[in-house]
Amino acid sequence: MKNPVTYRTIGIDGLPIFYREAGPHDAPVLLLLHGLPSSSRMYEPLLARLSDSFRLIAPDYPGFGHSAAPAPDEFSYTFDHLAEVMIRFTEILGLARYSLFMQDYGGPVGFRMAMAHPERLGSLIIQNAVAHDSGLSALWGPRRAFWADRAAHEEALRKNLLSLEATRRRHVGSDPDVERYDPDLWTDEFAFLNQPGQADIQTELFYDYRNNVAAYPKWQEWMRTYHPRLLVLWGKYDPSFDVSEAEAYRRDVPDAEVHILEAGHFALDTAADQVADHVRGFL
Repeated sequence: MKNPVTYRTIGIDGLPIFYREAGPHDAPVLLLLHGLPSSSRMYEPLLARLSDSFRLIAPDYPGFGHSAAPAPDEFSYTFDHLAEVMIRFTEILGLARYSLFMQDYGGPVGFRMAMAHPERLGSLIIQNAVAHDSGLSALWGPRRAFWADRAAHEEALRKNLLSLEATRRRHVGSDPDVERYDPDLWTDEFAFLNQPGQADIQTELFYDYRNNVAAYPKWQEWMRTYHPRLLVLWGKYDPSFDVSEAEAYRRDVPDAEVHILEAGHFALDTAADQVADHVRGFL
């Protein structure tokens, strides 16, 4: 590779935070925010395809990938807190301006970052991340029940969110061509979820997800007010997030660029070339 990937760790408030980086140091910055239960590893296809023209930086949140994973009684696993850590991450790296690529959990982290510092934002790229309640599929029934009564529904939630079946379904979804998917995608993630303490960390963080849903109207109002440059890329075989959500963003940003892809929740699994082409053209 002309611009090889580097793998680094920096300290943020005493926590080791891991990140991948590729591309010229003086190029426009694209900050890549990952989803559940993935890590910065999911962005390797973009690091390989776009590092000729952009400086790509992909961190692991606390509790994910190769970053520190303190127990919930030692670290508050909320999306507010993850966003605070990621803002500190950009400041320590001296990133005065960047575009955000937000997938899944990257949405609630990235919207908080954008709203806290809109002056730092070049543009938003959303790939299967929700900001409207209508975008949540029927799979969210057990998840909403968990938010309403944690004690009664935590066991069902863990199966719905953290089992091997759920981990595989997040990738394959309703795609009829299952042979396009490398099974290492979900077996590696399932192995990660079975590390000591991970189930507790992810359950704690997902309990806080209810606050993302409550914040959707504020995110929508912010988009209507600030009118960010917006690219929406949507894998149509996503089992968790409805494909209608892609067009819902046009209600907030009418000139948003929207593309529906022959892909699942993690579009880079099978449509990395298309994603990279759309991102390059947009930026």
